[in-house]
Amino acid sequence: MSIEIKAPTFPESVADGTVATWHKQPGEACATDELIVDIETDKVVLEVVAPADGVIKEVIKAEGDTVLSEEVLAIFEAGAAATAESSAPQASADTTATDAEKIGPAARKLIDENNLDASQIPGTGKNGGITKEDVQNYLNKGGASTATAAPKPAASAPVAAVNVPAGERVEKRVPMTRLRATIAKRLVEAQQNAAMLTTYNEVNMKPVMDLRRQYKDLFEKTHNGTRLGFMSFFVKAATEALKRFPAVNASIDGNDMVYHGYQDVGVAVSTDRGLMVPVLRDTDSMSLADIEATIADFGKRGRDGKLGMDDMQGGTFTITNGGVFGSLMSTPILNPPQTAILGMHKIQERPMAVNGQVVILPMMYLALSYDHRMIDGKEAVQFLVTIKDLLEDPARLILDV
Repeated sequence: MSIEIKAPTFPESVADGTVATWHKQPGEACATDELIVDIETDKVVLEVVAPADGVIKEVIKAEGDTVLSEEVLAIFEAGAAATAESSAPQASADTTATDAEKIGPAARKLIDENNLDASQIPGTGKNGGITKEDVQNYLNKGGASTATAAPKPAASAPVAAVNVPAGERVEKRVPMTRLRATIAKRLVEAQQNAAMLTTYNEVNMKPVMDLRRQYKDLFEKTHNGTRLGFMSFFVKAATEALKRFPAVNASIDGNDMVYHGYQDVGVAVSTDRGLMVPVLRDTDSMSLADIEATIADFGKRGRDGKLGMDDMQGGTFTITNGGVFGSLMSTPILNPPQTAILGMHKIQERPMAVNGQVVILPMMYLALSYDHRMIDGKEAVQFLVTIKDLLEDPARLILDV
């Protein structure tokens, strides 16, 4: 039975998508609910799974093609075996597959884009077939310049691969993914459309580090393996500060200023596909354990490409942590339509003056970028100082003072 494999139904805010990766090729066995293709949209990568056991009979949309909501991607043959790719006699089925059958659509597209000679690429797929990974490995080994426009050589007279000359300045052109292009566009728009300004401060992380050191084992045991990190303290401190300074929790919609009566904090997550900002909902009612568990889940699903649209919609404030990569200080860019973003950085021991004495303390620089159209400098500075005070005396987060 033939079944049409269709693109998912996109939300209203997403016009179309791009076929990112075919995980299964025509004739390859698929199990029910097994991933067969990724569709990349402006906001997230959506997965399309096999509707039943069977094989893909025909791929209609190749990698890189643009697709609309519920557009047909491929024809699926339910119940078919992986070896039943044609009705040809058994004798011909045992012969060597043709070049077209040995090269999947994703691999063929990559070969054509780089003008490669398929005969020079070792195949590791079924029956010696060439996969997308085989082509990519060939390119990584310097095979991008080996092909010419000459006709394909006969099998009896193979042509030796041409080595890249020593010292040659190799370049590789890769199209920007839809998600990466959207991120770039939004960041540029944020700088062009907002009166963005950044204020800095520094926080003594010793109190939080001491508290974490004292209770991390008990915390992990009590909360079923959830580890106590620093981000939950920052989220709770930011939530309290947002309640005290509503303008920082607001957004701009045209000529209107929208004040939100709730705190939805986005936490920037770095993935292979780009920066994503899943949102913690109603952080005022979340415990430290809830925050840590949710952030850990976001990170795992972000790396696996399983963050959904709903995870990243909305948000009234954003926190980004460049410190995990070693950043000592940076200027974060706003996440429109939000009016502020908090940047965390690397914890570094520095000599500080305390009561007339020089003391070595673990210090972190904080950066708050904000839209000056909505937030005055006084409010921004006081907001950042509030976060600093709460982190340097964590008991205030519990006592709400």
